[in-house]
Amino acid sequence: MIVLGIDTATVATVVGLRGIDGVVLQARDDPRPGERPGHSTRLLGLAAELLDRAGLRWNDLQRIAVGVGPGTFTGLRVGLASAHGLALSSSAELVGVSSLRALSLNAREQPRVLAAVDARRGELFVAGYQQGMESIAPRAVAPDALGELLAGADWLALGDGARLYRDELEDAGASVPRDSSELHLIGGSSLCELGLGAEIADEPLVPDYLRHPDATLALQGAGR
Repeated sequence: MIVLGIDTATVATVVGLRGIDGVVLQARDDPRPGERPGHSTRLLGLAAELLDRAGLRWNDLQRIAVGVGPGTFTGLRVGLASAHGLALSSSAELVGVSSLRALSLNAREQPRVLAAVDARRGELFVAGYQQGMESIAPRAVAPDALGELLAGADWLALGDGARLYRDELEDAGASVPRDSSELHLIGGSSLCELGLGAEIADEPLVPDYLRHPDATLALQGAGR
C-alpha cells in the first residue's frame, strides 16, 4: 500500500512516503531557533518532493496517515486540514496516528520508552510504552510531577520535551539521549508504519489536544 505520513505536532514538519515496494522516503523541515514553524508553507512542498522522487502522483496515494497529536494547536490544525484536503482530492483513505506513539518507535527495542513533547505553559505531553505497549496514557504533566509518574523505573525519554526538561527527567531516574540525537525526532517512516496498520475511523478525525487552547483558558479566566 502506498502511504503518505505527515506530522505537524511539534515545530518540525515531517513527511514520509511508503511506496508499493515498502521502501519509505522521508523529508522534514526543522526551523532554526527563533524561527516560526513552516507547517503551512513547507508541508505540501515536502510531500510533492517525495512523490516526485518516487515517480508517483497524488492520485497514486492509497492512504494518508496524519499525526493527531498531542502537540501545538496551530500545528495540529494545519496538519489535519492538509490531510483532509489531500484525502478528498486523491480519494485516499485517511487515518490518524498518535504523534507520541510515532516518537516512541525510535527506540522500540528499549523496555521502557517515554515519549515527551514540549506542551508549552511549563508542561510536557507524555506517554509511556513498556515492551511496545502503552503503560502511561497520554497526558499533560508538570516537570515536578515526573518523579511520581515514572515511579523510579528505568525509562528512556525521547522528544523535544525530554531535551527541554532533561534535568527534571534525569532527577526522576530517566535517561535522555544527547540533544543532537535523531532519537528525539518523529520520523516519517514511523508515521507510515503506524498508518499502514491503523483502522479507518467511523467519525471525522480531530486533533488530540489533551487540554483547552490558551484562548479558551483566557476567556474562562476573564469570566471569573
